[in-house]
Formats: sequence, structure tokens, C-alpha cells
Amino acid sequence: MGAMPLTLDHLRRYAVARSLFRPTTLMRAIERLGFVQADPIRAPARAQDLTLRHRVVGYRAGDLERRYPRLPLEEDFFVNYGYLPRAHHALMHPRSERQAWTPARWKQAEQVRAFIAERGVVHPREVDARFAHGKTTNWFGGSSNASTQLLDGMHYRGLLRVARREGGTRLYALRDALAPVDPAAIDARMDALIDLIVAKYAPLPVASLRQLVGYLRYGVPQWEAARAPALERARGRLQRARVDGIDWLWPADERPDSRRWKAPERVHLLTPFDPVVWDRRRFELFWGWAYRFEAYTPAPRRKLGYYALPLLWRDRVVGWGNLSLTSGVLRAQLHYVDGDPPADAGFAAALEEELARMRAFLGLAD
Repeated sequence: MGAMPLTLDHLRRYAVARSLFRPTTLMRAIERLGFVQADPIRAPARAQDLTLRHRVVGYRAGDLERRYPRLPLEEDFFVNYGYLPRAHHALMHPRSERQAWTPARWKQAEQVRAFIAERGVVHPREVDARFAHGKTTNWFGGSSNASTQLLDGMHYRGLLRVARREGGTRLYALRDALAPVDPAAIDARMDALIDLIVAKYAPLPVASLRQLVGYLRYGVPQWEAARAPALERARGRLQRARVDGIDWLWPADERPDSRRWKAPERVHLLTPFDPVVWDRRRFELFWGWAYRFEAYTPAPRRKLGYYALPLLWRDRVVGWGNLSLTSGVLRAQLHYVDGDPPADAGFAAALEEELARMRAFLGLAD
């Protein structure tokens, strides 16, 4: 008797169960995820905290920022901006920017580097006060301190590291210089970086992996020519199957149809950047409706809300919630794809438990 064919149900359960693993320590959770995407919006907390609360025992909003200086972590850009274990971060450096700096810009950077060497750790306003670099146009078309943009560029190039944050602002320290990468080692590094992507987001449609590998042009712009060959190697070493006309990929040592993959019997309110829902292509294949992040969409055009949190029940995203804090009270506006909440036994109690967990995570009284 032949094996049962792999189905979309298998892939969906596998995706949810492997990502929402049993909660563990903060560092172990980040190592298992590979990296954690960050976002500054608080609705009702930052994305990195909303991601980690499901995967870290007793996690509270802000724990990552508070504990970061004592953990072997780095803030940096990978396929998106966030937090990585130092071993993963080192795979991308030394990094060279695609847009070269002028000699004058390098002179400014060297002056700032010498200033930071004297101080140890600096706030951007200290650099601005010392050098008065003036104003410049930022990525969003607004005005920013030129010193802040210079520090960002130095951090991106690996000249600085984020030592800690104060009120959400990055404070910088010097980063030890790294030796150039032997050209013979580039392919191995690219393979390791792609394996990190797959480990976090699997199972992936082939098109989604191609998209994410494309984002490596920001993490390792110096190896742009190595991306396409690395993608082809990955497609050769990963497990692959066609399900409902879509080619899917996942780590070679895992089986999506294994009985070990069981979705948790609970409700999860997920950040838009959670690995379960990050891939909008996969989201629509799994759950049959389009989820969009609308924080930057003009209010009259929003359909789901400013910061809609996908509402996962077992292995189904059945709706979304918009959460806010009013006078220390958590307000939850919940919406359902089918118009009404699931009639499954246990859903109402599981939802109340999730809202209680959210209140505890935010430090609110029950």
C-alpha cells in the first residue's frame, strides 16, 4: 500500500506546529527562530515582543530590549531588520554597501569612530552635539539629523554595533574589525544564510523562497552575484513536493506529513511579522483569504485596521483583532472571516485565555 499523498492540510499543520514550538528561554527561542524581525510600532506592543511572547516562558513586553546588552545578540539587517544570534550575524560581515561613500563621508565616519572610541557608548544626540552635521532627507522624505543617518550607515557597514537602546533609540559602540572573507568561503556562507531563511519560514512555496533570497541583497550586498547560484543549490538540497499545483520546499531532515506536527489547542493573536503569517502568498494558500498590513495605508482605505493581528485558532487563521490600551485597560475589537466566531467547543474559553495572556504580557491587572 503506497504512502498517503502530501496535502495542504499537512503543510498547514506542519507550518504552525514547527513555528509555535513549546515555549523556552529567550536565547533558545531566538536561536530556534534564527532571527526575529523588529518593528517600532506598538499596537499594543512591538512586533519583536509580540513574536517572542508565544515562544518564551513568562515573556513580558520589553524583555528583549532590557536583556539585549547581556545576550550574544546583534541588531542588524538580514532579509529584514531585527535581532540575530552573533554566529548568524557574523555570516554577513564584513559587509560592503552597494552605494560607495565619498572620501568626505569616510572622513566624517572616521571622526565619529574616534569619538565613540573615547566615549565607549554614545547616543545619536551626543554625536550631533559634537559634530553638528546638520539635517538631511530621510527614507520617508522627511528631515532627519545627518548624524543619525551617518550612524545608521556605519552600523550597516559593520563599523558600529548597537550596544543597547534607550526609549527605543539605538546607542552605538565600536565593533571589532573583521577579516575579509575568503572567496572560497562565500558559497558556504550563502548556503548557511538561506538555510536560516528556510528554517524560519518553512514550508515555503518556491516563489516565496526566491523572494526572500532576493531580500539578501540588503543583508549581503557584497555577494549579489552569489545569490542566484545559492538559490539553485538550495532547491537541490531541500525536500520538495508539488501540492495543488504549487511547488513547496522545506528542510531535508523534516517530514511535513509526520504525526508529530500537531497544532496547539489554543488561540494565538499574532503580529503581522510573525513567521506563521509573514509570507502573504503562503497565508492565502493556507487560509483562503488575503491578509494585509495596513499601518501605512490611509485610514479611509483600510479594510482590517491599523495593526490587525491575525487570529489563529489551532491551525486556522479565522479572523483578526485590533488591540489597544485605554486608561490601562486592554480593548480588543475582533473580526471573523466568516462573520461569526468559530462554533467549535473550546474556542470561547481559548480566546479568553489568550486575552488574559496578552494582559499579563503587557503588565496589566486582570
